Amino acid sequence: MARPSRMPALDAPRGRSGMLNRNPQPSRDRFGRFSEAFARGMGTSGFLIGMTVFVAAWLLWNSLAPVDLQFDPKATNFTLLTLILSLQASYAAPLILLAQNRQDDRDRVQIEQDRQRAERNLADTEYLAREIVALRMALTDGSSGAVTKDVLRNELKAMLEQLDTRADERDGSGR
Repeated sequence: MARPSRMPALDAPRGRSGMLNRNPQPSRDRFGRFSEAFARGMGTSGFLIGMTVFVAAWLLWNSLAPVDLQFDPKATNFTLLTLILSLQASYAAPLILLAQNRQDDRDRVQIEQDRQRAERNLADTEYLAREIVALRMALTDGSSGAVTKDVLRNELKAMLEQLDTRADERDGSGR
């Protein structure tokens, strides 16, 4: 019995099966990474120096070159240069804002993780404090007998090992 043509073969990978089935829109994450790289590049001294050299060369060429070689003459107030700089600014502002929004999202996640870590540390510290109080009470309580330093050391080591295994289990399952 022949398999229907719409069913995938077992030896073929699942997912996209060629150029016709590709999503023509770029992923949001890829565009976000591009905007961050763009914003990072625009904030460098190299970009500012390069842009200054470009504008200065443009102005010098179109001011000092023979009129027949000028492509944006001074007589028209450098209209083409103004349009190019306006276009660059109109794209730069939203890309920089997008990069800032992505950084804010990352910061928000980091703050939440720090808060959770602080809560775990507080809980561990409170647990240790309760255990130490219990040990002190056991030491001062005459009915349970005297606790030696060795017994106390062994109890503290056992508690620390328990805390370490709990922390390892939490770190292993939480990530």
